[in-house]
Amino acid sequence: MDKINKILVINFGGIGDEIFFLPSLISLKKEFPQAEITLALEPRSKSVKDLTDVINELILVDVKGKSKYLELLKLIFKARAGHFDMVISSGGNKLISILLWLTGIKKRYGYNTGYLSKKLLTEAVTLNKNQYACAMYHDLVTPITSYRTYLPEINVQPDDKIPNSVLIHPGVSKMSVQKGMIKTIDAKTWAEVIDLLIEKGKLVILAGGPDDKECIETIRSLVKSKNFEDYYGKTKSLKDLAILISKAEQFICSDSAPLHVAVALKTKTFVIFGPTDDKKLIPQSDNVIAIKAKDKCPIKPCLWEHRYITCDKLDCLKISAGDIAKLIH
Repeated sequence: MDKINKILVINFGGIGDEIFFLPSLISLKKEFPQAEITLALEPRSKSVKDLTDVINELILVDVKGKSKYLELLKLIFKARAGHFDMVISSGGNKLISILLWLTGIKKRYGYNTGYLSKKLLTEAVTLNKNQYACAMYHDLVTPITSYRTYLPEINVQPDDKIPNSVLIHPGVSKMSVQKGMIKTIDAKTWAEVIDLLIEKGKLVILAGGPDDKECIETIRSLVKSKNFEDYYGKTKSLKDLAILISKAEQFICSDSAPLHVAVALKTKTFVIFGPTDDKKLIPQSDNVIAIKAKDKCPIKPCLWEHRYITCDKLDCLKISAGDIAKLIH
């Protein structure tokens, strides 16, 4: 392969999607240690750069805003002006291959979405959604490198563990809530989990970000025992939260970005799963445990597979606080 000095990677989505993409970037950096990697992503996910050293520059593209096509046009101009040697893009949209071709970059890699992708891309990679998301993204770089990175890695060194500690991060992104994607248990159940863990003698730490304000306030009002560490508002960035996760002996969270940070840090993690597919969102590891309801929904997991909002019944999220607390050693 020709000498590669500048690589453009395009990956739109939430912060979780960017963490899923990190193994691909790490493998690229191993293959081309001299290359600069520029990541084009949505503004809401820019904090991923604080977690890694493999990203040199960011290009922010607000594809969820009112001027989506203008933003994409700006991206094309920046790509052409950047003199990149290679571009790699995720996404199953058939127009992705046209976007990459318009950048004028010589080597172009994306998913196989049909005739155009085969004609316009250097290589169109088979999109296999039925696997862990990190592996799905990593398939994009398999034609480029023999390096294989299985899990995200971040530049936060694991800290000394706080003895007997259980960190709880109950929230999910505000965007998912606004879109009707309910992916976690209610605040009342979270409060009961905290009380049960305190009864077991655990040091409970409660954390959350700005999106979690309403949930955290409700939990505070419902917890009977006030003998827990309240870290809400003390983690000012995703990296601050990562440092806190590294200190916890055990971590309980929802299907959200902090989960993927915990995977990267190898902290023992328990994750609430309801309508989403745990097999695609967590690695097969004894270190990451999916907590699921014992419901008999015939189409579970349904979110993104069969529907784009959560159903009204929410049987898949009827998980008792007792069942959760039993899992914590």
